[in-house]
Amino acid sequence: MEADGADYVLATVVAVEGSSYRRPGALMLLTADGRRAGTVSGGCLEAQVASRAWWLTAKGPTVERYSTAEDDGERPYGSGCGGVVSLLLERPATARPFLVALEQAFEQRIPFGVAAVLDGPQIGRRAFAGIDRAAQGSFGNDAACAAIGNDPMQSFAERALERRACFEEQIANEGIEARVWSDYRPGRPGLWIFGAGDDAQPLQRLAGELGWFVSVADGRSHLATRERFPAADEVRVLQIRELPSEPSERGTALGNPRQEDAAVVMTHSFEQDSRILAGLLGFDAPPAYIGVLGPQRRTRELLAEAAQLLALPSSAIPAQMEQWFARLHAPIGLDLGANSPETIALSVLAEIQKFRTAATALPLRQVRGIPATIAS
Repeated sequence: MEADGADYVLATVVAVEGSSYRRPGALMLLTADGRRAGTVSGGCLEAQVASRAWWLTAKGPTVERYSTAEDDGERPYGSGCGGVVSLLLERPATARPFLVALEQAFEQRIPFGVAAVLDGPQIGRRAFAGIDRAAQGSFGNDAACAAIGNDPMQSFAERALERRACFEEQIANEGIEARVWSDYRPGRPGLWIFGAGDDAQPLQRLAGELGWFVSVADGRSHLATRERFPAADEVRVLQIRELPSEPSERGTALGNPRQEDAAVVMTHSFEQDSRILAGLLGFDAPPAYIGVLGPQRRTRELLAEAAQLLALPSSAIPAQMEQWFARLHAPIGLDLGANSPETIALSVLAEIQKFRTAATALPLRQVRGIPATIAS
């Protein structure tokens, strides 16, 4: 938006009272010409925020409270949540540093912490943790943060990153008091799809819709093509005969999946699947989630072959196979009655999401103590 000279307002959910469709940290970007990206509610607040955002921020950033209930407080409208949402509204002068940080974190797939001032003369000023120090020079926050105490701001951002949580604190420095809201922004999830068959296409599309980094790889060059996977972040042709390769080369051969990522093995080729599994399981820090398409009998056969490829001692293979099998997700996916490539993709991604968030995957009506932001 800045590239084409458009002015904008960034709206950030910084607090929720009662029930709300979006959690603190949700973002919406508005431009003067009417474009919009992101949401701050289930649809009941967006138009109201857009209609007032420009004059509310004419003199600088502001925090505004919006209710998702009618004036009489009895009947919710729009999303039906009936809660109160507090939004930080700001123009590029203070929003740009945060958007630069988001872009950097998105590209590098790294988490970061951010602390933002919510009131007083330095409203909208931020400190960051986890972002490349060399890039922070462009954020322009040092002088501004000094007025309210740079060390507390930085420590709040670092605490948010360490705790992986958001919180609000009150700080005072040289007679200036201000609320500081600290937020944790998780890294972009990564999904490594090993297999470029027709059933991998809906899996890649749906993961892309979720905003995940998606890599597709296969030893068959006629399948692993940009034409078949135009929206994937990466499409690679695997040199299958080189897998599992030497330990020092294993990551490069497979595309360097990270420990916090998810990998799905679904080439439908026994040779490919066994070699890919050997490569993944041979990492010092394998991806946290490894799923294998197909019945358990076949997966055990794949693991036996993988053990041979990794040249494990015969005496160690049975115990190692059981350890591997216990950590694998095989058969992959949740029981959703899936019977088509699209529903199988939904089942697989649902299980990965469950694993990532340590959620129950139970119907919400059966889960006690769920956050109001989810229940609504």
